[in-house]
Amino acid sequence: MEKHPIENIMTSTMDSLNRMIDVDKVIGHAVISPSGATILPVSQVSFGFASGGGEYEFPQSKKEGFPFAGGAGAGVSVKPSGFLVISGDVIRFLPIQKNTGYDKLIDLVPQVLEQIKSMEKDDLNDMET
Repeated sequence: MEKHPIENIMTSTMDSLNRMIDVDKVIGHAVISPSGATILPVSQVSFGFASGGGEYEFPQSKKEGFPFAGGAGAGVSVKPSGFLVISGDVIRFLPIQKNTGYDKLIDLVPQVLEQIKSMEKDDLNDMET
């Protein structure tokens, strides 16, 4: 069975979107600072896609069927969010906009990990005595 023309339009648009959006748009290429810290740019990526079409009421000829008209469109938005800085055992997120909920949450991660480690050490000490 022959593909409907709208399938060709959708396939072409999705292929174009696939080429535009990749993981490097979300997490950029790593940069090593002179101090040895690894810096990763982080972005927020959004995209949208729409397609549609229709057939005219009157056929051009009995062999061709109804004439088809269709179109598709897509949009991509890339918004820088901040930088992930890895230095030794310390990982920090430096947001472009301050006072967001995410940067506070990410800043708490090392503290939570240290608390978990100390709780595990306490449990092991309790088991030994």
